[in-house]
Amino acid sequence: MSTQERTRETAAALGTASDGSETTLTYVYAVGRDDGVLRGVAGRLAGVDGHELGLIGGGGWGDGGGLVALVSSVPADVFGESALRAQMEDLGRLEEIARAHHAVIDAAFAETVVLPLRLATVYLDERRVVAMLTEQRLPFERLLAELDGHVELGVKVYADPAAVSTLTAPTPPEAPAAPASPGRAYLARRRAQRRGTQDLYRAAGDIAAEARSVAESLSRARAVHRPQQGELSRHRGENVSNEAYLVATEDADRFRERVGDLALRAPGVHVEVTGPWAPYSFATAETGGDEGAPR
Repeated sequence: MSTQERTRETAAALGTASDGSETTLTYVYAVGRDDGVLRGVAGRLAGVDGHELGLIGGGGWGDGGGLVALVSSVPADVFGESALRAQMEDLGRLEEIARAHHAVIDAAFAETVVLPLRLATVYLDERRVVAMLTEQRLPFERLLAELDGHVELGVKVYADPAAVSTLTAPTPPEAPAAPASPGRAYLARRRAQRRGTQDLYRAAGDIAAEARSVAESLSRARAVHRPQQGELSRHRGENVSNEAYLVATEDADRFRERVGDLALRAPGVHVEVTGPWAPYSFATAETGGDEGAPR
């Protein structure tokens, strides 16, 4: 790399050009085929922070080898390495960027198959985006062929400890029993609660395993995610299983019905089927570099 190129890259990361003026970076949302469909998507949508969408490759600026990247030009002082890392630590700002990022991908996927790139994938210039398309052409084409005609469906299993009492309702005694002391009564309630909680999580585990079996029979691929906690888990109870499946579009309704019916098997256990989504869990393109660092 020449001294001039090093100076330009360092300046871009800081948000200024080598002559002191403001620079822009290229934010990449997704990769798709050069068949004209994504041009229409780019023409009617805006990207993060309202920046105009465009395409790179496909006979435009450079040659993507039959592929195009859906992109926005973004200011380097906002999306340069240090500024972007700071934004990733701000949950409110992170959610704002993520919503805009996913809105572009979902709109594109509604029209044609695309490969979503990771949140905040930023390149120093268009030339590097073209190089990425060229270098990754074969794996990108393979992924696009595999994902065509498929959607992602999520399967989450929850256990609700508040429902323990419905699982451990005591059987009325045949004859009146002698009243227990307050201490013994407390211990008896605690033992019943522990048994109920154990039964609940055992039932949730059994249903999660059954859901996995049913889902795998109706899908092409499976991805396991970390159970959601806190604000990320917006459902009542504890998320004990969080998985995603790649499902043929024509099988999506049958998948949802058969997996969703498993929730009726045990009180206190809920099965949630989410989607259909763009295949985020199965289409993450390996473009090199770290999230938050311009390539």
